[in-house]
Amino acid sequence: MDVAGFIGAAAAICSTASFAPQAWKIIKTRDTESISGKMYVLTVAAFALWMSYGVLRGDWALIAPNAICFALAAFILTMKQLPQRKKDAVADALDPEA
Repeated sequence: MDVAGFIGAAAAICSTASFAPQAWKIIKTRDTESISGKMYVLTVAAFALWMSYGVLRGDWALIAPNAICFALAAFILTMKQLPQRKKDAVADALDPEA
């Protein structure tokens, strides 16, 4: 792998991993009050567009990480929009030990 490929892979891993702590915190605390819904609407739209761009170019280096980021950001946005009762049900299903 050349330097550009290594940097691209590292960037994809960091971008993808950056959403996991927020998603896990929501599952554990069930609290989304301080999260900006508008920001996550834009983030989900951006990942959908990047993923579409990757599909049109046939570029898996764009498709894969943006698909994962899209899923995680969409999960966070969905949890932000759910009423507390449903938020608790989702969190309980994903982390029954909590």
